[in-house]
Amino acid sequence: MLAFHLLSVSLGLLSVIAAPDPRPRKCGTTISDSELQAAEKHFRANAIAATSLRLRMAKSMLPKPLNVYWHAISSNETRRGGAISDETIAASIEVLNNAYKSTGVTFTLVQTTRTLNHTWFTEVSQDNTWQTDMKKTLRVGNSSDLNIYSVGFDSTGLLGYATFPQRYQDEPHNDGVVISPATLPGGWEPSFNLGHTLTHEVGHWFGLHHTFQGGCSGGGGDQVDDTPPEAYASSGCPIGRDTCDGDTLPDPIHNFMDYSNDECMREFTPGQGKRIRSQLRTYRGLDLPEDDRVAPDAS
Repeated sequence: MLAFHLLSVSLGLLSVIAAPDPRPRKCGTTISDSELQAAEKHFRANAIAATSLRLRMAKSMLPKPLNVYWHAISSNETRRGGAISDETIAASIEVLNNAYKSTGVTFTLVQTTRTLNHTWFTEVSQDNTWQTDMKKTLRVGNSSDLNIYSVGFDSTGLLGYATFPQRYQDEPHNDGVVISPATLPGGWEPSFNLGHTLTHEVGHWFGLHHTFQGGCSGGGGDQVDDTPPEAYASSGCPIGRDTCDGDTLPDPIHNFMDYSNDECMREFTPGQGKRIRSQLRTYRGLDLPEDDRVAPDAS
């Protein structure tokens, strides 16, 4: 009996030791350090300042919600086949509005399109032929209109990816965010089904980088002063850690631009909000007030 008990304990310990690491968030939006530095040089040279609050009030320039066009691609008429409901899309917009409240950006759904295309649903990935075909067929609006495409990523296992704002001028047809329907609120992707894959990818579309960009090597990292340098992406729902020598602040594991599970994500920093507003003014023609205040209701 004692031998059996010891064997059970040993097997239990082995199962703990051998337990696999949590599945990492698989985001396809990446940029090399050299590309980032070139983009930042262009941004600094072309950055547009915010309209003064006094002028905004004089002209009743109230910030407007950002228009969202949702393109639901499906392989069949089942939920897992991409046929997501209007309620799921509405819940996703609500998640965005709650997540970005501190930045001064709001979202409104303008239109939903539904396309039955097995190849698009299963094969679309960054810069491939099917993605180009899908976006050229469905994308609407201009640089300030957010086009979201939900596809299955059957061939890559990605959760999502997005285009950076500085790329719109050269590739307007490619602009937008692509995500898996499994990551939407109530979806079937374990640990990533509260809708924050969309929050994360829209952050890229706004010009934010991963908090672990550049690791501990310096060079500005994610180009935001109040996100501490991070040696590597978080995974799961870790306890605060400090992995860069000389860094006195814990890693930003709760930041929407890290790789933590959805349940652990809850914040953008003031610096990220400032960068979002500046990138939107410079590249997407949206003039948000820098201090987050708006003019009084003119009605």
